[in-house]
Amino acid sequence: MDELISRITANVGIDDATARKAVGLILGFLQREGADGPAAKMVEGIPGGPEAVAEHGGEATGGGVMGLGQQLMSAGLGMGEISGVARETVAFAKQHVGEETVDQVVASIPGLSQFV
Repeated sequence: MDELISRITANVGIDDATARKAVGLILGFLQREGADGPAAKMVEGIPGGPEAVAEHGGEATGGGVMGLGQQLMSAGLGMGEISGVARETVAFAKQHVGEETVDQVVASIPGLSQFV
């Protein structure tokens, strides 16, 4: 997880604590909303993924991708930062669990592909 957080802080320009919370919220959302098998494989395959979900995973708020966006904005992120964190998280996940698994998760959540 530290590698992902370092990438986010360097490339998106947010602080460590905000990056950790954002990643936890995103992974928690993917785990809840994505196709069960691929989503679980993705979260478990990311170093520190399950722990990030347990610590910052948030709760189902309804509203799909927009609900996640509201949670991330409440954590202090702007739209550009949300997009940057999402892209870095997806790219990191593809490195660790493979493109096919991550693509299955993204495709299983309506509207998500336009953000990552």
